[in-house]
Amino acid sequence: MQVYVYHAQRNRETGDVEDQTLVAEVNMPSSITDQNEALEYAFRWTQNIMGSWSRDDIADNPDYNPNHVNRIAPLNEGGMGLRSSMMGDLFEIETAFGQSLHEVGMMGFKECVG
Repeated sequence: MQVYVYHAQRNRETGDVEDQTLVAEVNMPSSITDQNEALEYAFRWTQNIMGSWSRDDIADNPDYNPNHVNRIAPLNEGGMGLRSSMMGDLFEIETAFGQSLHEVGMMGFKECVG
C-alpha cells in the first residue's frame, strides 16, 4: 500500500487553496494493512518534529525515513526542507483494490467523494 502526499498551495491574501503539489510517496511497512493506519503513518513521517522529514543530509535526523518515504518535490530555495503536512493537504491511498483521496482535517482525515 502506498500513500501519495500533496501539500496545499494557498493564496497568501485569502488563504484559499490554489493548487496541490505532490511532495512524497510513502510506502507502508507490511504490518500496516488498514487505511486509517496508513494515513496516520504517512502523516507522522511527513512531519518536522526533531529534524526534517524531507532532508537526507542532516546527521542524526529522526524525522527522515529512507526505508518508507520518498521525497518527490525538490527542496526549497537554499536547501530548506519541505514543511510538515497539515490541515488542507491531500493524501491519496493506492491499494490493490483502487484509490481513495483524503483531506487532512482539524482532527483526522475526511474522505473526498466525487
